[in-house]
Amino acid sequence: MAKRDYYEVLGLNKGASKEEVKKAFRKLAATHHPDKKTGNETKFKEISEAYAVLSDEKKKAEYDTYGQAFQGGGGGGQGFGGFSWQDMAGGGFGGRQVEFDMGDIFQNFGDMFGGGGSRSRTVRGRDISIDIELPFKDAIFGTDREVLLTKNNSCGTCKGSGAKAGTDLTNCTTCNGVGKIREARQSVLGNVMTVRPCSACEGMGKIVKEKCSDCIGEGVVKSTEEIKVNIPAGIQNGEMIRLTGRGEAAKGGESGDLYIKIHIQKHDRITRDGLNLYDTLPIKLSDALLGKTYSIETLDGVVDIKVPSGITHGELLRIKGRGVPSDSRSGATRGDYLVKVTISIPRKLSRRAKKLVEDLQKEGI
Repeated sequence: MAKRDYYEVLGLNKGASKEEVKKAFRKLAATHHPDKKTGNETKFKEISEAYAVLSDEKKKAEYDTYGQAFQGGGGGGQGFGGFSWQDMAGGGFGGRQVEFDMGDIFQNFGDMFGGGGSRSRTVRGRDISIDIELPFKDAIFGTDREVLLTKNNSCGTCKGSGAKAGTDLTNCTTCNGVGKIREARQSVLGNVMTVRPCSACEGMGKIVKEKCSDCIGEGVVKSTEEIKVNIPAGIQNGEMIRLTGRGEAAKGGESGDLYIKIHIQKHDRITRDGLNLYDTLPIKLSDALLGKTYSIETLDGVVDIKVPSGITHGELLRIKGRGVPSDSRSGATRGDYLVKVTISIPRKLSRRAKKLVEDLQKEGI
């Protein structure tokens, strides 16, 4: 049976980027890994082979050129690090022991592979998200907001190491300073050696000899931090702002990210469509017939707008350059401010007014 296209296996289009390949593989592996309840060893083998080729720049280039004929540089269908999937029949990999470095392949997967709370070698803090509600005008022109967040921050005393000042870190005795633990497992794939980050030292290879008294060796402390958030001009309702490294800190690693979701309050008159702003101007019937200049309150202040004689109900008047800025850095280019004219028809007319209207009617107006 012919192999499926590697891009198809990962649910990607041909030529997908390395990051897209990694993201797709992680998602599929989380579902199909044999240790999971939803696991499927055959499917896991297939997506692992596809990932091994498409995540390697040289192999990916060869595969993109030769397609299904690609042999991974080893012949006989060896598309994954030199071993053949065909060797699995009757004993798994032809009696060879295959090693998967789960710390590299499944970075940030946590304890998905039975690590008992293990973490990847690159320790990263948790991402956090908050919501900010903005007045309509602030969303149009942009603003700065300050928010107070209580979260895990790097310990200022030990600089995030967890060690008491003046003391040294020692090699972890569990992993001998390597930061990884190798475990052999028997499966239909044969004797598979998995490599996971050491849970004793959290993948760092070092352990704290004397703990910092402020963070008790955790490297992080829960504290309140004031964060300044720049809201760009023209932001849309529901958009997310990402602040890299402003999430929660992690011992010996990098902080996660802060995601800010924007909620925009409705204006009592003005609405938005793209870069244009829309308003409504009620006028009298006589002004619609004769014309008049009105003053209207825009987001930029009061502007005079001329209503021409003979204007019809629902007609739009345009004020150029008073809409939404298209360039949040300079605000040089803006949409327009469109005013919808509504003509107010009186429910009752005085005797004189009625006579005047009747005269107009006689003239065919």
